[in-house]
Amino acid sequence: MDIISSQQMRKLLPLLTALAVTVLVLSISAILYLGREIFVPFALGILLSFVLAPIVIGLQRLNVPRSLAISAAILTATCAIVALILLIFSQVANLAEDLPGYRATIQQKLDSVAEGESRPSGPYGRALEALQGIASDIEKIGGSVPEDADVPGVARPMPVTIVSSGGGTLATAAAVISPLLGPLTTLGIVIVFAIFILLQREDLRNRFIRLAGTDDLQQTTAAIDDAALRLSRLLLFQFGMNAAFGLITGAGLYVIGVPSPFLWGILGGILRYIPYVGGFIGAGLPMMLAFAVDPGWNMILWTALLYIAVETAMSNIVEPILYGHSSGLSPVAIILAALIWALLWGPVGLILATPLTICLVVLARYVPALGIIDIMFGDKPALSPHQIFYQRMLAGEPQEAGLQAREFLRERALVTYYDEVALEGIRLAHDDVARLAVQGKRLETLQHAAMALVERLDRVESPLPRGGVVRTEAKAAVEAAGPDRAGALVVQRPEDLKPEWRVARPVVCISGNDPLDATVAAMLAQVLTRHGLTAETVAWADLAKNPPSATDASDVRLVCLSFLEPLSTVHLRMMVRQVHRIAPKAHVFVGIWRQRDPAMVAQLATRLHTDALVTTFSAALVEAQKLAAK
Repeated sequence: MDIISSQQMRKLLPLLTALAVTVLVLSISAILYLGREIFVPFALGILLSFVLAPIVIGLQRLNVPRSLAISAAILTATCAIVALILLIFSQVANLAEDLPGYRATIQQKLDSVAEGESRPSGPYGRALEALQGIASDIEKIGGSVPEDADVPGVARPMPVTIVSSGGGTLATAAAVISPLLGPLTTLGIVIVFAIFILLQREDLRNRFIRLAGTDDLQQTTAAIDDAALRLSRLLLFQFGMNAAFGLITGAGLYVIGVPSPFLWGILGGILRYIPYVGGFIGAGLPMMLAFAVDPGWNMILWTALLYIAVETAMSNIVEPILYGHSSGLSPVAIILAALIWALLWGPVGLILATPLTICLVVLARYVPALGIIDIMFGDKPALSPHQIFYQRMLAGEPQEAGLQAREFLRERALVTYYDEVALEGIRLAHDDVARLAVQGKRLETLQHAAMALVERLDRVESPLPRGGVVRTEAKAAVEAAGPDRAGALVVQRPEDLKPEWRVARPVVCISGNDPLDATVAAMLAQVLTRHGLTAETVAWADLAKNPPSATDASDVRLVCLSFLEPLSTVHLRMMVRQVHRIAPKAHVFVGIWRQRDPAMVAQLATRLHTDALVTTFSAALVEAQKLAAK
């Protein structure tokens, strides 16, 4: 292939990749849609096996044989499901028998609402006519309309004579059993899948490890086992919470007096698998029934209050305390997954959307080939904390970075945020500035945003963690930062300092000539000040224009020379000598914030003859605290 053809192929490669991905996604979607009769029971079997896995493992730890443990778990689950189905059928049958008696109550309410208006018109009139039609339909459910009934807007039914076909008992049994064959067949397939998945759990795990990679068998095995355990606990927790929701709402509806309360409790627990709105959707039918049953309005108001109170309490209090705020999926991903699975598998897909997507995201975190699923649907930030910081500085959004920083400070100290997030982001910015990728207005935006962030954090009450709720993005930053280092949780009081340090300006931070040196010096000065050592900043260029006198520097006890990347060792030694000449009583620190090589740091420390050479704010804070302490 010649050079021109090779260049054209490289240009077409992104388009070909996009087309290949599109074809793959459409093919998988078509397979899932066309094979839903097979895949839906298989998916239900997988979820059931995940729910039962902790129970089986617990029984095995009690020395129960594995086959017996699986049999006990499956038998318990089967009995519970069958009992649930029978309860639903009995409740539906009772409700169907009672529905015709509610027509009079509905008509009475409609008449009271429409009182004073003989012929309502517009949307109100159309809504009233629709409700009257519903009232007429309700009477026909569960029994025929009497021949002498005078129902407004409904024609008198023709007399019908029923002639026996002679089928006898077998025909009646077939008519009763045939509607149950489909659900029972699906239930049987689900149980069979769950049994085999539980029996072959180790074999399936080994195959998945082979898929994930065997380069580090120990780490891969630990990761897979941990992911499976977490996923099982999450699904079991969701099942428990939704079951509790159904029991509480069912009991509440029973106390309120709504007919068939446990039917609505079961329906509410199932619908709660639909993210965000499932619990409130489940309130629709019992509220309509309360409207039909109660001549007044108390029942419907109590029903609405019951669902609002239970859903709010469980979503915002119980679930965060018991399991945490996150399901592992981003909010947008949850809605998107619900739409996709509902399109593929209908109402069943809508209910299974969240559990199935959680399974896929957990698997994607340990299989590199599926990494795109974790990026698109997972709740972990796609960028690292310092990349997010740098991006927001480039975009000129210090308020967004400030919100993240305030949440971070609920779990970690101010100096930890500056070290692990801000300083790392500034290093990225310095690299782009050095290669002239950021300059002009964009560089000005970066500088102003960074300084604005420092000013915002100066209004934080304390540099120490104060506790509180931390959202997903800030939580990821806290986990990446690790624990606070020594000195981060120490705030020195005036009485803790030596007498010569109890002056108005004991510390001066001098920034270099790099465009971002002033920002880093401001961060360092803020850290020292908030921990009890008052510091101010000044640029080296300003000192060169207006050199301070010995009198001006008489109270200074510490000078911190701050550089992202100094010009040279000679330049640093010259600056250190000038500082000693102007402030002979002051200690001198040199901060080289971009330097990370310990050997290079040690070599520079021996050449510069300073009191300390630091590369992090935490190290500078600890050294300053040692000098200032009594």
